[in-house]
Amino acid sequence: MESINAKYVSQKISKTRWRPVSHSDLQLPEIFATGSWDNEDNRISIWSIGSNLSTGMEDGFEGDPQLLCEHKHDGDVLDLQFLDQDRIVTASSTGAVTIFRHHQNSQTISVSQLWARAHRYPCDNAPCTSVVCSSPEIVTVGEDGRIIVFRADQEGVVRVIENADSSTIHAVTYLRTTEILTVNSIGQLKLWDFRQQSNSPSQILSLSGDRVPLHCVDRHPNQQHIVATGGQDGMLCVWDVRQGNTPFSLMEAHTAEMWEVHFHPTNPDHLFTCSEDGSLLHWETSSHSDMPSFLQGGRNSSMVSRSAMAPAGGNQSLISAWLSGDSSKGRLETTHMLPSQTLSVNSLDVLGPCLVCGTDGEAIFVNRQVPV
Repeated sequence: MESINAKYVSQKISKTRWRPVSHSDLQLPEIFATGSWDNEDNRISIWSIGSNLSTGMEDGFEGDPQLLCEHKHDGDVLDLQFLDQDRIVTASSTGAVTIFRHHQNSQTISVSQLWARAHRYPCDNAPCTSVVCSSPEIVTVGEDGRIIVFRADQEGVVRVIENADSSTIHAVTYLRTTEILTVNSIGQLKLWDFRQQSNSPSQILSLSGDRVPLHCVDRHPNQQHIVATGGQDGMLCVWDVRQGNTPFSLMEAHTAEMWEVHFHPTNPDHLFTCSEDGSLLHWETSSHSDMPSFLQGGRNSSMVSRSAMAPAGGNQSLISAWLSGDSSKGRLETTHMLPSQTLSVNSLDVLGPCLVCGTDGEAIFVNRQVPV
């Protein structure tokens, strides 16, 4: 496992995110942010894995994440996203939405904007569970079933959908520029079109049978109609939002809650999931027998696809590998990315060949040689 660096940080890590790198330069990601939860004092922290750090390497090995700066965070960090190179948006268990600014010259963090109690019940705070950004727009969801739209350059709220859901909304992502997807605690995936003034979803898809809570959602970066979700039962669901109202395929992934699912942003034949069961899985839709040795664990025969047939009509060659999924034919490789099962892996992010994840074991793991 020589490519994985572990850093023990004395706080439970709830979220990890790479700082975006500009497309013009071919730089590898070097900076990431973390948020903590369930600690006496929670904080957001900025880390570097760069080789030319001025801090020296006295307290670690080369490649180890080095802490650049941190800032106290009121409440648990329930989500964290980079708005741009310098600003980070957090979702708090207090219901607050905060924009932090990372001052790279002085390596300090300050609060740039705060919407306290953005999510709330009549008599109490409601946790803000998820945030998604498309600068300057920020969209948040919460346990109160509200969807709120902010702009980073405005103090007020741009739009609120008050009763978007009667249950907890666990996660949100963009489908297209004017459309978002939310998942909730009764197994529903909802599409919202912000061009409409209506406060109702434009489409509702749901798991048939048991209403298993969905915890996470991501959409395919190139084919926006393909969406992946994960939930309380640890199943990976792939949906085609153009067809039908139920998942296209269900795959056994984890033995406990799946906390995050991410398509690789530039090579979406690769997908990553992490779970309460202490595992982080790398899913690959094309078969490769020359998997590097540092990816121990290999194929997991318990991954069973219960996929439907490929959709009728349409150009077969354009149908994503995720929609022709049949793991029994070796089209789907799954690999364990962590050396051993630990406590819950709460969050992951992948950019280029670099992957970062955070755990309840108070550890951050960084892998800079992901084979994608």
